[in-house]
Amino acid sequence: MPRGYMEGPAAEEAERRAEEAARGKDEPPAPDVYPAVYGCTEDDPEPHFLGWLGRVDPDELFAGGAAWGVTVRRVAVDE
Repeated sequence: MPRGYMEGPAAEEAERRAEEAARGKDEPPAPDVYPAVYGCTEDDPEPHFLGWLGRVDPDELFAGGAAWGVTVRRVAVDE
């Protein structure tokens, strides 16, 4: 038998979603995030940006000895 109102967990979830939607209208959009390759090289032994994943292969850099301490980080990019 259908009800004309909601109660309990369903009502709480609907209210939470409505509040999130209202807050989202006031907030600026989230920046785009891309995977970046960081690591150390002979020229610069501190971890630094080596390139974007897809253009730079972190496994190849490490295996070839060109870089060590190689990691992939998600970096926000303003356009």
